[in-house]
Amino acid sequence: MTPTLGAAGDVVLSVAHVAVRFGGLVALSDLNFKVFDGEIVGLIGPNGAGKTTAFNVFTGFLQPAAGEVRYRNTLLNGLKPHDIAALGLVRTFQRTSIFACNTVFENVLIGLHRRGRSRLWDTLLALPREKVAEAELANAAREILRVVGLEGRAQDTAGTLPYGEQRLLGMALALAAKPSMLLLDEPVSGMNASESAKVMRLVQTIRASGVTILLVEHDMPMVMQVSDRIVVLNYGRIIAEGSPAVIQKDPDVIRAYLGEGKKRA
Repeated sequence: MTPTLGAAGDVVLSVAHVAVRFGGLVALSDLNFKVFDGEIVGLIGPNGAGKTTAFNVFTGFLQPAAGEVRYRNTLLNGLKPHDIAALGLVRTFQRTSIFACNTVFENVLIGLHRRGRSRLWDTLLALPREKVAEAELANAAREILRVVGLEGRAQDTAGTLPYGEQRLLGMALALAAKPSMLLLDEPVSGMNASESAKVMRLVQTIRASGVTILLVEHDMPMVMQVSDRIVVLNYGRIIAEGSPAVIQKDPDVIRAYLGEGKKRA
Protein backbone atom coordinates (compact mmCIF):
# COMPACT_ATOMS: atom_id res chain seq x y z
CA MET A 1 0.00 0.00 0.00
CA THR A 2 1.44 3.36 -1.04
CA PRO A 3 0.98 6.34 1.30
CA THR A 4 -1.24 9.09 -0.06
CA LEU A 5 0.91 12.09 0.78
CA GLY A 6 0.12 15.75 0.37
CA ALA A 7 1.40 17.65 -2.64
CA ALA A 8 4.77 18.22 -0.98
CA GLY A 9 4.65 15.33 1.49
CA ASP A 10 3.31 17.72 4.13
CA VAL A 11 4.09 16.83 7.75
CA VAL A 12 0.86 16.72 9.74
CA LEU A 13 2.12 15.47 13.11
CA SER A 14 5.72 15.90 14.25
CA VAL A 15 6.95 14.24 17.45
CA ALA A 16 10.45 15.29 18.54
CA HIS A 17 12.41 13.90 21.50
CA VAL A 18 9.27 13.37 23.61
CA ALA A 19 9.76 11.86 27.06
CA VAL A 20 7.22 11.07 29.79
CA ARG A 21 8.08 9.97 33.31
CA PHE A 22 5.86 8.86 36.16
CA GLY A 23 8.07 9.18 39.22
CA GLY A 24 10.98 6.85 38.52
CA LEU A 25 9.16 5.07 35.67
CA VAL A 26 10.06 6.14 32.13
CA ALA A 27 6.88 5.72 30.06
CA LEU A 28 8.26 7.30 26.87
CA SER A 29 11.89 7.97 26.03
CA ASP A 30 13.12 10.17 23.16
CA LEU A 31 10.12 9.51 20.93
CA ASN A 32 10.73 10.74 17.37
CA PHE A 33 8.51 10.21 14.32
CA LYS A 34 6.34 12.04 11.80
CA VAL A 35 2.98 11.43 10.18
CA PHE A 36 2.43 12.79 6.68
CA ASP A 37 -0.72 14.14 5.11
CA GLY A 38 -3.08 11.39 3.96
CA GLU A 39 -1.29 8.50 5.66
CA ILE A 40 -2.62 5.73 7.84
CA VAL A 41 0.08 5.00 10.40
CA GLY A 42 -0.14 2.16 12.91
CA LEU A 43 1.41 2.56 16.36
CA ILE A 44 1.91 -0.90 17.85
CA GLY A 45 3.71 -2.63 20.69
CA PRO A 46 3.17 -4.90 23.70
CA ASN A 47 0.91 -3.86 26.57
CA GLY A 48 2.64 -1.15 28.57
CA ALA A 49 4.84 -0.08 25.65
CA GLY A 50 3.61 3.52 25.90
CA LYS A 51 1.09 3.71 23.06
CA THR A 52 -1.83 5.23 24.98
CA THR A 53 0.59 7.48 26.88
CA ALA A 54 1.75 8.78 23.51
CA PHE A 55 -1.85 9.43 22.44
CA ASN A 56 -2.46 11.29 25.70
CA VAL A 57 0.54 13.52 25.00
CA PHE A 58 -0.48 14.22 21.41
CA THR A 59 -4.00 15.25 22.47
CA GLY A 60 -3.18 17.33 25.54
CA PHE A 61 -4.33 14.95 28.27
CA LEU A 62 -0.72 14.61 29.43
CA GLN A 63 2.21 17.02 29.18
CA PRO A 64 5.64 15.62 28.25
CA ALA A 65 8.63 15.98 30.56
CA ALA A 66 10.76 16.78 27.50
CA GLY A 67 10.43 17.25 23.75
CA GLU A 68 7.70 18.78 21.66
CA VAL A 69 4.71 17.82 19.55
CA ARG A 70 3.60 19.91 16.57
CA TYR A 71 0.41 19.61 14.58
CA ARG A 72 0.62 21.26 11.17
CA ASN A 73 3.52 23.27 12.63
CA THR A 74 1.50 24.47 15.66
CA LEU A 75 3.21 23.64 18.95
CA LEU A 76 0.83 21.54 21.07
CA ASN A 77 2.82 21.59 24.33
CA GLY A 78 0.74 23.32 26.98
CA LEU A 79 -2.52 23.30 25.01
CA LYS A 80 -5.71 21.83 26.51
CA PRO A 81 -7.46 18.88 24.84
CA HIS A 82 -10.33 21.04 23.55
CA ASP A 83 -7.86 23.51 22.03
CA ILE A 84 -6.08 20.67 20.22
CA ALA A 85 -9.39 19.22 19.01
CA ALA A 86 -10.29 22.67 17.67
CA LEU A 87 -7.14 22.52 15.51
CA GLY A 88 -8.49 19.34 13.90
CA LEU A 89 -6.58 16.69 15.87
CA VAL A 90 -9.28 14.43 17.35
CA ARG A 91 -9.10 11.09 19.13
CA THR A 92 -11.21 8.15 20.18
CA PHE A 93 -10.67 6.18 23.40
CA GLN A 94 -10.19 2.52 24.34
CA ARG A 95 -13.38 2.66 26.39
CA THR A 96 -16.39 3.66 24.35
CA SER A 97 -17.63 7.14 25.33
CA ILE A 98 -21.21 7.77 24.23
CA PHE A 99 -24.31 9.42 25.69
CA ALA A 100 -26.07 6.19 26.59
CA CYS A 101 -29.48 7.69 27.41
CA ASN A 102 -29.77 9.70 24.19
CA THR A 103 -30.64 8.43 20.74
CA VAL A 104 -27.90 7.66 18.24
CA PHE A 105 -28.96 10.72 16.22
CA GLU A 106 -28.88 12.94 19.31
CA ASN A 107 -25.39 11.65 20.14
CA VAL A 108 -24.05 12.87 16.83
CA LEU A 109 -25.88 16.19 17.15
CA ILE A 110 -24.20 16.69 20.52
CA GLY A 111 -20.87 15.93 18.89
CA LEU A 112 -21.59 18.50 16.19
CA HIS A 113 -22.02 21.36 18.67
CA ARG A 114 -18.55 22.73 17.88
CA ARG A 115 -19.59 23.29 14.29
CA GLY A 116 -22.74 25.20 15.24
CA ARG A 117 -22.80 28.93 14.55
CA SER A 118 -25.99 29.64 16.48
CA ARG A 119 -26.16 32.43 19.00
CA LEU A 120 -28.30 32.54 22.14
CA TRP A 121 -30.77 35.17 20.93
CA ASP A 122 -31.19 33.37 17.62
CA THR A 123 -32.19 30.25 19.52
CA LEU A 124 -34.51 32.02 21.97
CA LEU A 125 -36.28 33.99 19.23
CA ALA A 126 -36.32 31.07 16.78
CA LEU A 127 -34.90 33.31 14.05
CA PRO A 128 -34.80 31.95 10.48
CA ARG A 129 -31.03 31.67 10.50
CA GLU A 130 -31.29 29.47 13.60
CA LYS A 131 -33.64 27.14 11.76
CA VAL A 132 -31.21 26.99 8.85
CA ALA A 133 -28.33 26.18 11.21
CA GLU A 134 -30.37 23.42 12.89
CA ALA A 135 -31.22 21.91 9.50
CA GLU A 136 -27.55 21.98 8.48
CA LEU A 137 -26.53 20.18 11.68
CA ALA A 138 -29.27 17.58 11.25
CA ASN A 139 -28.12 16.89 7.67
CA ALA A 140 -24.51 16.61 8.85
CA ALA A 141 -25.55 14.14 11.56
CA ARG A 142 -27.42 11.98 9.06
CA GLU A 143 -24.42 11.96 6.72
CA ILE A 144 -22.05 10.89 9.51
CA LEU A 145 -24.40 8.08 10.50
CA ARG A 146 -24.51 6.98 6.86
CA VAL A 147 -20.71 6.91 6.68
CA VAL A 148 -20.36 4.73 9.80
CA GLY A 149 -23.29 2.51 8.83
CA LEU A 150 -25.67 3.47 11.64
CA GLU A 151 -28.32 5.36 9.68
CA GLY A 152 -30.84 2.62 10.45
CA ARG A 153 -30.17 3.03 14.16
CA ALA A 154 -30.68 6.80 14.32
CA GLN A 155 -33.67 6.72 16.67
CA ASP A 156 -32.42 3.88 18.87
CA THR A 157 -31.18 4.65 22.35
CA ALA A 158 -27.38 4.56 22.21
CA GLY A 159 -27.03 2.45 25.35
CA THR A 160 -29.08 -0.37 23.78
CA LEU A 161 -26.72 -0.83 20.82
CA PRO A 162 -24.52 -3.94 20.63
CA TYR A 163 -20.90 -3.37 21.63
CA GLY A 164 -19.59 -3.18 18.06
CA GLU A 165 -22.15 -0.55 17.08
CA GLN A 166 -21.37 1.47 20.20
CA ARG A 167 -17.75 1.55 19.03
CA LEU A 168 -18.92 2.78 15.63
CA LEU A 169 -20.97 5.48 17.35
CA GLY A 170 -17.83 6.53 19.22
CA MET A 171 -16.12 6.98 15.87
CA ALA A 172 -19.13 8.94 14.63
CA LEU A 173 -18.76 11.31 17.59
CA ALA A 174 -15.10 11.81 16.69
CA LEU A 175 -16.04 12.52 13.06
CA ALA A 176 -18.60 15.07 14.27
CA ALA A 177 -15.68 17.17 15.52
CA LYS A 178 -14.58 17.46 11.86
CA PRO A 179 -11.03 16.17 12.28
CA SER A 180 -8.27 16.66 9.74
CA MET A 181 -6.36 13.99 11.67
CA LEU A 182 -7.98 11.18 13.65
CA LEU A 183 -6.27 9.18 16.40
CA LEU A 184 -7.96 5.81 16.86
CA ASP A 185 -7.24 4.01 20.13
CA GLU A 186 -7.89 0.27 19.63
CA PRO A 187 -10.86 0.74 17.27
CA VAL A 188 -11.57 -3.00 16.85
CA SER A 189 -10.90 -4.08 20.44
CA GLY A 190 -13.45 -6.68 21.51
CA MET A 191 -15.01 -7.00 18.05
CA ASN A 192 -15.66 -10.15 16.09
CA ALA A 193 -14.21 -10.71 12.60
CA SER A 194 -17.25 -9.26 10.80
CA GLU A 195 -17.28 -6.13 12.95
CA SER A 196 -13.52 -5.68 12.55
CA ALA A 197 -13.85 -5.90 8.76
CA LYS A 198 -16.51 -3.19 8.85
CA VAL A 199 -14.20 -0.89 10.84
CA MET A 200 -11.33 -1.57 8.43
CA ARG A 201 -13.52 -0.44 5.53
CA LEU A 202 -14.59 2.60 7.54
CA VAL A 203 -10.99 3.58 8.25
CA GLN A 204 -10.24 3.46 4.54
CA THR A 205 -13.34 5.54 3.80
CA ILE A 206 -12.32 8.15 6.37
CA ARG A 207 -8.83 8.39 4.87
CA ALA A 208 -10.34 8.74 1.38
CA SER A 209 -12.29 11.76 2.64
CA GLY A 210 -8.98 13.54 3.36
CA VAL A 211 -8.42 12.64 7.03
CA THR A 212 -4.96 11.50 8.17
CA ILE A 213 -5.08 8.58 10.64
CA LEU A 214 -2.85 7.35 13.45
CA LEU A 215 -4.11 4.18 15.10
CA VAL A 216 -3.18 2.04 18.07
CA GLU A 217 -4.36 -1.54 17.73
CA HIS A 218 -3.45 -5.07 18.86
CA ASP A 219 -5.26 -6.77 15.98
CA MET A 220 -2.24 -7.35 13.73
CA PRO A 221 -4.14 -8.47 10.58
CA MET A 222 -6.12 -5.22 10.77
CA VAL A 223 -2.99 -3.08 11.30
CA MET A 224 -1.05 -4.79 8.52
CA GLN A 225 -3.89 -4.42 6.03
CA VAL A 226 -4.81 -0.76 6.59
CA SER A 227 -1.48 0.87 7.51
CA ASP A 228 0.87 2.61 5.10
CA ARG A 229 3.58 2.68 7.76
CA ILE A 230 3.96 1.18 11.22
CA VAL A 231 5.84 2.53 14.24
CA VAL A 232 6.70 -0.06 16.89
CA LEU A 233 7.14 0.84 20.56
CA ASN A 234 8.69 -1.30 23.28
CA TYR A 235 9.36 -0.06 26.81
CA GLY A 236 8.63 3.50 25.71
CA ARG A 237 11.14 3.51 22.84
CA ILE A 238 10.73 3.14 19.09
CA ILE A 239 12.39 -0.10 18.04
CA ALA A 240 11.30 -0.14 14.39
CA GLU A 241 9.51 1.91 11.75
CA GLY A 242 8.58 1.04 8.20
CA SER A 243 6.05 -0.54 5.85
CA PRO A 244 3.99 -3.52 7.05
CA ALA A 245 6.17 -5.84 4.95
CA VAL A 246 9.34 -4.54 6.60
CA ILE A 247 7.88 -4.64 10.12
CA GLN A 248 6.70 -8.24 9.75
CA LYS A 249 10.28 -9.34 9.04
CA ASP A 250 12.07 -7.17 11.61
CA PRO A 251 13.78 -9.49 14.16
CA ASP A 252 13.50 -6.98 17.01
CA VAL A 253 9.76 -6.61 16.41
CA ILE A 254 9.28 -10.38 16.17
CA ARG A 255 11.07 -10.89 19.48
CA ALA A 256 9.30 -8.04 21.27
CA TYR A 257 5.80 -8.33 19.88
CA LEU A 258 4.84 -10.26 16.77
CA GLY A 259 6.31 -13.52 18.03
CA GLU A 260 4.33 -13.15 21.24
CA GLY A 261 1.17 -12.50 19.22
CA LYS A 262 1.67 -15.66 17.16
CA LYS A 263 2.01 -17.74 20.29
CA ARG A 264 -1.24 -16.29 21.66
CA ALA A 265 -2.98 -16.99 18.37
